[in-house]
Amino acid sequence: MRPTMLALLITLALPAVAQAGVPKPHDGAVTATVRKAIADPARATDKADDARRKMAQVMMFAGVKPGQKVLELVPGKGYWTRVFSAIVGPKGHVYTVWPDEMGKYSTESLASWNKLVATPHYANVSLLVQPAAKLSVPMPVDLVFTSQNYHDYHDPFMGPVDMAKFDRQVYDALKPGGLFVVIDHVAPAGSGLADTNTLHRIDPAVVRREVESAGFVFDGESDALRNPQDPHTNKVFDKSIRGHTDQFIYRFRKPAK
Repeated sequence: MRPTMLALLITLALPAVAQAGVPKPHDGAVTATVRKAIADPARATDKADDARRKMAQVMMFAGVKPGQKVLELVPGKGYWTRVFSAIVGPKGHVYTVWPDEMGKYSTESLASWNKLVATPHYANVSLLVQPAAKLSVPMPVDLVFTSQNYHDYHDPFMGPVDMAKFDRQVYDALKPGGLFVVIDHVAPAGSGLADTNTLHRIDPAVVRREVESAGFVFDGESDALRNPQDPHTNKVFDKSIRGHTDQFIYRFRKPAK
């Protein structure tokens, strides 16, 4: 074979080889900062869930870094918050939002949260209690994050919230170039909002459409929490699927300009 022909064949083959080696968004090597935050002794009770909830992959996908400011919507028991706190460190800050409407149904968790933010170890975490439809933060943040709660904002007990306005409030809370990461339980394709208040699931296409309508640019997705065995027809609290639902992770970016 002549050298020119061999060179041509190699050139034509390169794109396919290169494409095969392109990592998925959540496949990046876990940084030392993230590993150290996950290993924090203060979150010893959380560690049993790390493999199932893909803590390392989610943190890498969210791109959180030391010194950043994070806004977490509806933090629950603080599983994600404790790692955010350790990653951003003393020069960063984590704002956690408890909607007034949700606080009425989780008084015990809210009381525990007040204790957490008063703990010196979490001096960089603060609590914001505010109406669900009126999201605000003291200063622009680098990341807005919510896990398994975006669907709740559509439900009667939360208002329901005008999501066009809400997503715009998220947009306004971010610095230019900032990220909005949404994790939620998958509902059947084409179901729209039919299952948010019953199965506690949402059609991923609805989330993408709503968030992009606020001005965000879709910046990727991770399949770290996908589960093809989930039939999408059971309530997420059903024993047959609880803790192992099929979940999407979407990342949206506020344009830098």
